[in-house]
Amino acid sequence: MKIVVIGAVAAGTSVIAKARRNIEEVEIVCYTAGRDISYSGCGIPYYVGEDYISRKNLTPRDVKWFKDRFNVDIFTVHKVEKVIAGEKKILVKNEITGEEFLDTYDKLVITSGARARELEYKGENIFYVRNIEDGDRIKAFINKNNPKSALVIGGGFIGLEMLENLTSRGIKTTLIEQGDRIGGKLDKDISRILEKYLKKQGIEVILKDSIETIEKNRVKTINGKDIEAELIIGAIGVIPNTEFLQGIGIELSREGAIKVNKYLETNIKDIYAAGDCALAYSSITGEELYLPLGSTANKMGRILGDRLTGGNLEFKGVLGTSIFRVFNLVVGKTGLSQEEAEARGYDIEIIHNIKPNQTEYLESSREMLIKAIADRKTGKLLGVQIVGENGVDKRLDVFATLLTFGATVDQLFHIDLAYAPPFSTTKDPVAYTGVILDNAINGRNKIITPEELKDNFSEYLIIDTRSASQYNSAHIEGAINIPLEKLREKLNELPRDKKIVVHCNKGTTGNAAQNILLNYGFDVYNLSGGFKNYNN
Repeated sequence: MKIVVIGAVAAGTSVIAKARRNIEEVEIVCYTAGRDISYSGCGIPYYVGEDYISRKNLTPRDVKWFKDRFNVDIFTVHKVEKVIAGEKKILVKNEITGEEFLDTYDKLVITSGARARELEYKGENIFYVRNIEDGDRIKAFINKNNPKSALVIGGGFIGLEMLENLTSRGIKTTLIEQGDRIGGKLDKDISRILEKYLKKQGIEVILKDSIETIEKNRVKTINGKDIEAELIIGAIGVIPNTEFLQGIGIELSREGAIKVNKYLETNIKDIYAAGDCALAYSSITGEELYLPLGSTANKMGRILGDRLTGGNLEFKGVLGTSIFRVFNLVVGKTGLSQEEAEARGYDIEIIHNIKPNQTEYLESSREMLIKAIADRKTGKLLGVQIVGENGVDKRLDVFATLLTFGATVDQLFHIDLAYAPPFSTTKDPVAYTGVILDNAINGRNKIITPEELKDNFSEYLIIDTRSASQYNSAHIEGAINIPLEKLREKLNELPRDKKIVVHCNKGTTGNAAQNILLNYGFDVYNLSGGFKNYNN
């Protein structure tokens, strides 16, 4: 059997490695359009930003390494121009010599990846972040021209990571995003926290605007902004590399990604696909989705390499778990966001849990905000977003594990997580998130989000249970101040014919006040995340 692989980055090399580990007899040939193989594309922003990170760090394996270890022939700078599915042939062009030739296959694996979506403008100071050569070009430009200003176009993960790394090199960098938020698929309230943080770092963040003209070192926007930018980074998404498949009858998505089943088979016999050129699907909803992530590409590649050589692995979908850091702030998401869940008709419970990542008396302790979404009907956790400086990755991975195995909110409290002061609090934020959700769905402690309160403000009496000094410093307009320790004395002054919202600074004292009022028969909600979350 002869397996031909098109593309040799994350998915393609994973297919090769797993297939060869399973069986020696199969012939494996790979063609890839690029010069580098099996590289770390996700590391490019840090390669640009940090001089101690070398090109070799991002390209640890070459053609010889794969030949020596896996007995596989990988041909770089060879572009597959056409697939002739009826004859099981491909047309290949050697991009160096210009020679074209046909090759045959028994099984064809398409892992051709994706390319950066380009701007309408050209210029020697306009760059993209997709492969190692892109990183080389950006570094060379910086070293030669020593730019003092830069513009990043696009507020997704790559754009934000480039923003951080350009700034770390002393380049004043502006961020522009045509949408209403930064951070990709984050909910608006989480994105606002990120936006505020960047502004505190002195970063100009421009939303709901796009480029009108680029002239040398100046950029003008549709809304009239004039931005100095000696260096411009385009980070406006990617396009699957599937044009060479046109006309063969393979099913593509609207984005141009290849549709596959759980075995990573396409609709054409003996043609398979994986990685950034292929669709994945949500392990929560089962819906197809295009999610070009390195972690997903590696996973799909390993599964496909196994199946091609007699294994029984199946692709079981993804949660879309993702994380990034910008300066000292870490932001992560797994599962559905609030907007995604509501769009799919879920009746959801939404909570915001603000807790330290470790025991508060330690200098390294930092606050994190956990936004969790659960299905009221089934009690299942649906998604989590976390913002904080420390401990975000640990909790995000725990939540991703819980989502993978379909955990219900009442189970979170019972997880036996590691505790010592340097690592957590006695009640870990994960467990506490479960308690809040369980009490809201299965118990009596109703939660109201800041958005829900603002939309129905006149329906509630708002009680601020913080100290008088905190209340006088800043408070929700219309709220009355009854500190927790005085609440029982004021019960007779509270109306029983009106719903009450209590809050403290983050939620814990608000919960205590809610329990008191519930015990005396009041209809009461606790404000999710307290005044701090409301103020965001």
